[in-house]
Amino acid sequence: MPYVIGLTGNIATGKSVVLGMLKELGAKTIDADALAHELMRRGSPVWKAVVEEFGPEILGPDGEIDRKRLGRIAFSDPAALRRLEELVHPAVIAATRELIHRYEGKVVAIEAIKLIEAGMRSICDALWVVNCRKEQQLARLMAQRELSREEALLRIEAQPPQEEKVALADVVIDNSGSLEETRRQVEAEWSKIECSNR
Repeated sequence: MPYVIGLTGNIATGKSVVLGMLKELGAKTIDADALAHELMRRGSPVWKAVVEEFGPEILGPDGEIDRKRLGRIAFSDPAALRRLEELVHPAVIAATRELIHRYEGKVVAIEAIKLIEAGMRSICDALWVVNCRKEQQLARLMAQRELSREEALLRIEAQPPQEEKVALADVVIDNSGSLEETRRQVEAEWSKIECSNR
């Protein structure tokens, strides 16, 4: 079995940047969000369950789930979001386990914003949390997703405090400096894994 890194952190902290660095170093990478999208494709069991729960109004003209429509429903009602996660998370965990079992390399890194909350921590050997300052999260969200400061702040504050994730971490990657500084931290942790896997 490969060594499994669970990579998480709140919105716009730089998880994808760190995942990209791990991929460059040789890790097999799994993006749980992309996997969830794949599992929700038209006609799949997850698609059927989500449409049954939220109604055909969440579908686009092509019959695929319209993520913006679904998001408006789920993120405006905590109970609806919880139900959506109950329908999607088990399928994502099962698919992730399958990908890990099929992989013949030494290291797998799973990126998931709700890795801890979804119960995926149990399939990981180490929990890595990517962290940065709140002002940086705001600036990144506003730039990357064209959100107002108020919209960006709402998304940040809708998540559990980042400190809770940091407190559970085996490794904290501070992504508040330059890319080079982040890369040095990732490479240092990667060296430790390589040493222990020899």
